[in-house]
Amino acid sequence: MNAFIDPPKKIPLFIKIGILIAKKVTGKDLMPPRLLAWFPKAALGSGLLESLIAKENKDLDGRLLKLVRMQVSFIVSCAFCSDLNSFDYKKEGVTDEEASALQRGTDPNTVSSFSTRDKLALRYAFLISQTTANFSPDFIEQLKSAFSEREIVILAVTAAQVNYWARLIHALGVPPAGFNDSCPVPIMKD
Repeated sequence: MNAFIDPPKKIPLFIKIGILIAKKVTGKDLMPPRLLAWFPKAALGSGLLESLIAKENKDLDGRLLKLVRMQVSFIVSCAFCSDLNSFDYKKEGVTDEEASALQRGTDPNTVSSFSTRDKLALRYAFLISQTTANFSPDFIEQLKSAFSEREIVILAVTAAQVNYWARLIHALGVPPAGFNDSCPVPIMKD
């Protein structure tokens, strides 16, 4: 399966450098940066956005961020995002059962291995990913009691980044890149 359009024949040097960096980081020759070469400003902005992705730090661990990225990918039904964001989930401490529950859309509150913070972060990611984001005052109070202001911003940005890429990837018809071809939890395909 191919994207809706082909990349341009001539790609600007700075985008070629970005493509090489993406390939070095992911081990894959990704289609999105090639397609964004049609509009170099968008390629630059998207590359910058991706370079600033939240990684494990003193605020939030890699497992929680992986859960949020996976949750959003499955919610927005983006096969490319699910493939990429679910890759190596076990390395971040996510179990097969947890990955499968996220993929099935299981209520995180029913998954006993999810901590209170996991459940709140996953609910927040779910709400952010709705066409009309609606946050009840009670939920916001729960979120604020479990996460610092900085952590809430990191969670919001992480979910928003996946939503951005999902919308872009859907609009361009980009198929999965093949990160999870041997994954024990089958990842949806478009």
